[in-house]
Amino acid sequence: MLRLAHEQAMQYPSVEIDYPFGPDNAVYKVRGKMFMMAYELRGVPSLNLKIDPLDGEVLTDAYAEISPGYHMNKKHWITVAGEGDSAGGDRLDAELLHDLVLESYCLVVTKMSKRDRPVDPDVFGGRGDD
Repeated sequence: MLRLAHEQAMQYPSVEIDYPFGPDNAVYKVRGKMFMMAYELRGVPSLNLKIDPLDGEVLTDAYAEISPGYHMNKKHWITVAGEGDSAGGDRLDAELLHDLVLESYCLVVTKMSKRDRPVDPDVFGGRGDD
């Protein structure tokens, strides 16, 4: 999970990795604004991702691997924990992980002034193709 999220995030324009909380906590930023943090919590691979509050509620109800953001604003961040391969029920798959990383990136870009945005968040990565 951490490798997939890293590979995806590094393909996005203007992404940098920082380690403000130590070498075991990779913080992914777009133009200086955090959109993802990758770390291990008690040996469990984990990601913190920005999320729309309504989507966050739905996701935390639907997936055991997703909970309100660990050490983050519980309304605007989620934590995705584990490899997503637990037995039974709905499982977090690579496609959902891709969508969550993309959404987090775009939510942060949306808050930037239009001249500072590295991409148009409404269409980047296929968003808006409904």
